[in-house]
Amino acid sequence: MKLTIKIWLLIIALLFSLLAILGNPFDLLQSGVVITSVDQNSTSFEQGIRQGQIITEIDGQQIESLEDFSKILSKKDYTQENIKTIIKTSAAEHILFSNEAPKITVAEIPKTNVKLGLDLAGGSRALVKAQDKDLTSTELNDLINVVSNRLNVYGIADMKILPISDLAGNNFMLIEIAGATPKDLQELIGQQGKFEAKIGDEIAFIGGDKDVSSVCRNDATCAGIFECGQASDDSYYCNFRFAVYLSEVAAQKHADITQELEVNSTAQGNYLSKKLDLFLDDTLVDSLLIGESLKGRVTTQISISGAGTGTTRAEAYDVAEESMNKLQTILITGSLPYKLEIVKLDTISPVLEDSFLKSILLAGLAALIAVALVIFFRYKNVKFSLALILTSISEVIIILGIASFIEWNLDLPSIAGIIAGVGTGIDSQIIVLDEAKQETSMSLREKLKRAFKIILGSYFTSLVALLPLLWAGAGLLKGFAITTIIGITIGVFITRPAFTDIIRKIEE
Repeated sequence: MKLTIKIWLLIIALLFSLLAILGNPFDLLQSGVVITSVDQNSTSFEQGIRQGQIITEIDGQQIESLEDFSKILSKKDYTQENIKTIIKTSAAEHILFSNEAPKITVAEIPKTNVKLGLDLAGGSRALVKAQDKDLTSTELNDLINVVSNRLNVYGIADMKILPISDLAGNNFMLIEIAGATPKDLQELIGQQGKFEAKIGDEIAFIGGDKDVSSVCRNDATCAGIFECGQASDDSYYCNFRFAVYLSEVAAQKHADITQELEVNSTAQGNYLSKKLDLFLDDTLVDSLLIGESLKGRVTTQISISGAGTGTTRAEAYDVAEESMNKLQTILITGSLPYKLEIVKLDTISPVLEDSFLKSILLAGLAALIAVALVIFFRYKNVKFSLALILTSISEVIIILGIASFIEWNLDLPSIAGIIAGVGTGIDSQIIVLDEAKQETSMSLREKLKRAFKIILGSYFTSLVALLPLLWAGAGLLKGFAITTIIGITIGVFITRPAFTDIIRKIEE
């Protein structure tokens, strides 16, 4: 059978789609785990470890899976100082000395370029708006920049923050973080993060780059857990301390306030009559004694301390470390310009990934085979059924190829959109078959041309109906709308014309 231009176009589209999906075939032979994010303020980042690199060995031990990665690191006692960790990646060998585990997140090496959304890969998603304020587009973009900075500083790199709006014109911020829990999201964005350090009723300095030059992080010489013990009620505590470097203006203000304070003598030493009170979102989080030597002194370095408690020493250590990281982040980034309200918060476990995709695949194949059988019994021609199956599968491959090329994350609405697009395609193919088999005086070419006119009219109707879904529900149906539009467009301009030519070749 001589292939027409339309059939060749389908074949070429399939080849390019498969190339986009599979990428470099040599990547399939690699072993190890791929780095998905690296804390930019960590020792790992300083030693050249970057997102996208593949970890092949840790301390000379081969890494074949996520289980290997976790097992090796869990055996190291990071409560000790300057633990040596040798990480071999696809780029180089990195030697780390730190009292904490490498702040990196990893995943299995992907077998394809198809990117899965949080619905399938796991993580959390929050729909957020400013409390008691309608934000303009400019204000929303400014807010996104501040939130992105805070989450990046906190060590979250595998995230997506998008401005979206609903049909009523309300502006929202959609935050998606892979591997995070809803509790993590609530803690990270639920607080405005207004930090104030007061001496008496006077503000000495506030969080953010106006008053804070830098904050010590991931450096055992000026930040870390310095003491852990057991309290009288059998609970455990761990104290943390880190250095904060103030601007010259803030240091001068601190000196001016302390200049007039009296000195009190205690059993522990001589301290000023007032403490340095630390407030986070107007709540007192700690009170620090001010040594006599700081009276009226312009100093750009001060020490911030705090504590974490728990039922076990390990729990207290983790709480202290989390509290320290959060306080460091807020001191670096400052407060959010608005109090935020979480409109919708959800999560899905990554364990659904394999089972769900397998179920979808099996259900799709079963439905396709059922339709092919109906076509066979209706028209008594197995070639019609095979043509329908091949063009429908081709349509799915091309949709996935385009999604891989544009790096679109496939979530549940996107999967539903693919199903809807393929279903529309099958309906159009049945129209082609019915028109081709009509008992009329028209030629086969004219019949197929009439069928295509019907399909084209249906396409534009569907397209107009789908466009509002890009913004409906604050954009949460965007995945469904985009994949459906891609699917029906591919159908009209690639798979339906090819199917029409295949049917014409079969009939002739």
